[in-house]
Amino acid sequence: MKFSNRVDVALPADQLFEQLTDIPALERAAMKKGVVMHRLDSLPEKGAGMSWDVGFRLRGKPRQMIVDVARYEAPARIDYCGTSSGFELTLVLEFTALAPRRSRMATLLEIKPRTLGGRLLLQSARLGRANLDRRYDERIKSFLRDLESRAA
Repeated sequence: MKFSNRVDVALPADQLFEQLTDIPALERAAMKKGVVMHRLDSLPEKGAGMSWDVGFRLRGKPRQMIVDVARYEAPARIDYCGTSSGFELTLVLEFTALAPRRSRMATLLEIKPRTLGGRLLLQSARLGRANLDRRYDERIKSFLRDLESRAA
């Protein structure tokens, strides 16, 4: 199952990229939402190879996922790959400068099942595809608007 969108943001592309790769700030934001993140790598700088063990609740059950940065091309693109017991996730964030103070972020989230249970869960999610597309788009836009307001 794939989700994608494009959002124009009133921030320069390099500043947007920096905010979305500010690891301590992302970890604090995740903790506020009840997500537990433990860094697995010991890289001194940001780049491909960063890795986290992420714990969260989904549909009332505790879940675990290993998330890795597969590709890191500052300030244009970053790819995350996640693996859990039932799914594989790929999140691609691409940044394009539109003007000195405007940029566009394109996202692509792909979810693939690894087990029969994962396949069944994705199949049932496809029935509500329009609602999931709308919620994905709204959450990305809301997150980016928050980043804009913090930078202003």
